[in-house]
Amino acid sequence: MVEALLVVGVLVSMFVAYNIGGSTTGPAFGPAVGADAISKTAAAALMGVFFFIGAWTIGRNVVTKLGSELVVDTGVFTLESSIAVLFFIGIALLVGNVFGVPASTSMTAVGAIAGLGLAGGVLDLAVMGEIVTWWVVSPIIGFWVSLILGRYFYARLNKRVAMERSEGPLLDFDRSGLLPIPGVHETTNRRELIGTVTVIAIGCLMAFSSGTSNIANAVAPLVGSGELAMDPAIILGGIAVTIGAFTIARRTLETMGSDITELPLTAAIVVASVSSTLVVFLSAIGIPASFVIIATMSIVGLGWGRATRPMTVPEAVTSGDAPPVSVDALSADEEGEELPPIGEEDPDDIPRAADLFNPATTARVVLMQNVVPAIATAGAYLTFRFVPIFGF
Repeated sequence: MVEALLVVGVLVSMFVAYNIGGSTTGPAFGPAVGADAISKTAAAALMGVFFFIGAWTIGRNVVTKLGSELVVDTGVFTLESSIAVLFFIGIALLVGNVFGVPASTSMTAVGAIAGLGLAGGVLDLAVMGEIVTWWVVSPIIGFWVSLILGRYFYARLNKRVAMERSEGPLLDFDRSGLLPIPGVHETTNRRELIGTVTVIAIGCLMAFSSGTSNIANAVAPLVGSGELAMDPAIILGGIAVTIGAFTIARRTLETMGSDITELPLTAAIVVASVSSTLVVFLSAIGIPASFVIIATMSIVGLGWGRATRPMTVPEAVTSGDAPPVSVDALSADEEGEELPPIGEEDPDDIPRAADLFNPATTARVVLMQNVVPAIATAGAYLTFRFVPIFGF
């Protein structure tokens, strides 16, 4: 009976990991696929590799935090309760998909385990408080870092990494030897090469950060129960994520690749860099992080930063009715192109915050990212508290 329950638990765990692979591959490599810098198959392969690296290294910290430190008595992680926790995480993914908003598996996993801990009277409130504090602080950090980048550095960064596709393939392969040796195609320009390498590298960073945080959502309950060791749990989770990346993620990659034009490539790189770096940092200290909320607030901050500019002293002294000026006017093009003087740009060319993010969509994402974990917490508590099979 125990062996059968363990098989069920492993299958449910892999199902959660499969969905994680399907939902996170698009955000990670959508910009690269949309820019024709990489194929869907190559994106899936890179997703699997870098997710596993992140899970195998830093991801262990988050698995330990959720599987043993969030509750003061790991005895509550029976096989039955572990399967139930994973069930609530899977339901959260379904609810998020129904509403068109990817639910935070990290926040939902914490919520489900917290509900279990509350029902059993073993929730470590200090650890829970530390996690919640970082949930509040990290999106604020992402917002302000992105705002500063958008306000002061975006124009120069855009000139350096904006990718212009040339005719012909990006690379040539010398197949005269045993293994094909890649080389830069003769029509590939330097900016195109830099942009391509950058957008692929950012995708790999996002895949790595997903592994550091999301592996715990799929395997922490089983590892906490003691029925599955850390190493095989990570291996099984990594395999399931890779399968998800090669299958259901293809549609997500299509959507992200075609819709990414609403968020310029340079902006996508900035948001991904800021969000991934924060997620990796939080994972390193054992905090399960919500990439979607951090990324959403980074988009808001970047939009606000691009829609504003620093005021000069004369402007601060004179009337505040002067027309807004884009950050592009603060510096000349490195190749000598003259930019319009401050105050003389066409207002129609200046990005507004509302043009770069949709307030209604932003509110819906943030709301759902908090409502779904709350539902998981309440549902888990009521289930573990009043369903006799769990014995709490």
